[in-house]
Amino acid sequence: MQGASTGIVYGGLKYQARCIADVRADPDHTSFLAGTLSLKEENEVHLIRLSPSGNELLCEGLFYHQNEIWDLKSCPYDARILSTVYTSGETYGASVWKIPEISSQSNSPQLDQLVSLDDHTAKIKSVLWWPLGKHDKLVTIDERNIFVWSIDSSNKIAKVISQESVGMLHNLSGGAWDPHDRNAVAAICDSSLQCWDLRTMKNANAIEHAHIRDVDYNPKKQHILATAEDEFGIRLWDLRMPKIPLKDLPGHSHWTWAVRHNPEYDGLILSAGTDSTVNLWQVSVGSEDSAIDSPRDKRSRQIDPLLNSYTDYEDSIYGIAWSSQDPSVFASLSYDGRVVVESVKPYIQRK
Repeated sequence: MQGASTGIVYGGLKYQARCIADVRADPDHTSFLAGTLSLKEENEVHLIRLSPSGNELLCEGLFYHQNEIWDLKSCPYDARILSTVYTSGETYGASVWKIPEISSQSNSPQLDQLVSLDDHTAKIKSVLWWPLGKHDKLVTIDERNIFVWSIDSSNKIAKVISQESVGMLHNLSGGAWDPHDRNAVAAICDSSLQCWDLRTMKNANAIEHAHIRDVDYNPKKQHILATAEDEFGIRLWDLRMPKIPLKDLPGHSHWTWAVRHNPEYDGLILSAGTDSTVNLWQVSVGSEDSAIDSPRDKRSRQIDPLLNSYTDYEDSIYGIAWSSQDPSVFASLSYDGRVVVESVKPYIQRK
């Protein structure tokens, strides 16, 4: 179903943008970070906060970031720390930054660079933080390698502690860190999803023959993850049985670019893509029932309903993020720099 947009629009981004992230470590506010992607102008990171009344988006901070931002993550245990992957011409890089103290005298201060993650020789694609609580490790993914870093932000030290190549025949583009297992990372690789064990730096499992653009673990159920795919929209998988998906949700008319599980409400999923649409799904599947179903049972089971399609956009949508502080709220970012925050409370109550 399609519903009229009731979202709150933030108009502060001056340039095109792809990246938005929930500020998980902010205990008091619904906050997001958004980063711009301008080739000619100096780029910006915006700290966006939902007003106490819930009807306005406020710019709590605007920080210069010289290069185009292709990946942006907020540190899950420190609201003032973030990571970016950026490019300048043909050069790609990644850094961990600290947001400076915000004062009325400085309109657009520079971010404080804590560490540069500069051991990559291939194009870096993504920085991963373990999503639950404090962890002194980071994972970075470039086109050919997976790196594990030891990070000491207070002393501005980053050291590679392990690295593994996927080989010249493969091409990595991103991934996700399992919230249930600090040693498990899913890496998007050409036409497959590779599940890596960080203790051995080996590929322990794989979902084959899937052209994946994004992946997200279910934070409530172990072994379950969602993929955003070119041909099939959204697919849900049980990693113990990776040959056949649990669910197919073909809800987009063009490439599906992003997928996110809700951090609190199990089965509530967002997807977005280049059809300028955000879809809200309610999908009842779990590790306990997937373990006993046969493949035929799974395929014949009726697909759960699409709760709503948000279509009030004029450009492709590359970024979506649930709020950790208020899980009934999400933010979306279209390529033209338009941030929209929506509430899904009517659909939660309807479940």
